[in-house]
Amino acid sequence: FLDILGTGKSFIRHTYERFAKIIPPENFLVATNSIYKPLVLEHLPELKAHQVLCEPVGRNTAPCIAYAAWRLRSVNPDATMIVTPADHLILNEEEFRKVISESAEFTERQHAMMTIGIQPSRPDTGYGYIQIDPVPVDGRPAIRKVKTFTEKPNLEMAKIFIESGEFFWNSGIFLWNVQTIIKAFQRHLPEISNRFEAGNYAFNTPQEKQFIDENFAACPNISIDFGIMEKASNVFVLCAD
Repeated sequence: FLDILGTGKSFIRHTYERFAKIIPPENFLVATNSIYKPLVLEHLPELKAHQVLCEPVGRNTAPCIAYAAWRLRSVNPDATMIVTPADHLILNEEEFRKVISESAEFTERQHAMMTIGIQPSRPDTGYGYIQIDPVPVDGRPAIRKVKTFTEKPNLEMAKIFIESGEFFWNSGIFLWNVQTIIKAFQRHLPEISNRFEAGNYAFNTPQEKQFIDENFAACPNISIDFGIMEKASNVFVLCAD
């Protein structure tokens, strides 16, 4: 919510505007702690209150992504879902939107889970890394199968990653069809999917808040990377600069 760059706009505002050129306002969802709902609506006045998914407690990225996926399925079972952090600095937004559109189109055809990999410029220890398969997928040089995910390495390991040429920074941006990610939860994180399946009656109804308030805290505290992306076989990366 801060204007760190001195542009007159917060990071979340920049994130919204970056996607608003390809996604209509009614298709946005913001997952955040419940205490931030008023701030979200202040920074993004285009959104309605029901578009802010309120987490009663923090449980890392897997449970809040599950919340968004089950909500989206109740509205449109065939939706393509884009997950993005709200604090990225992206200067070449036109190129970024091309990358997102190409990734979305790939997930729709392949029933794949996609992430965006960033060409590393230094052996940074503050980022996760994605190891790519050297063979392009579907005749597209930028799209590769993911071999491994590695969380923040030490400096020596990061240098090896950079020298190998096989590793990209993990941007934390993910794309998939709603049905694809829900099947992945059912296979790899049933303790989350079973809980949300029990709330199918509630999503996109006045009962949703009560269900989330009563059940969200019981979800394991786990990231989407560790819980699903590192285990699934249908994960691909679009390599960007």
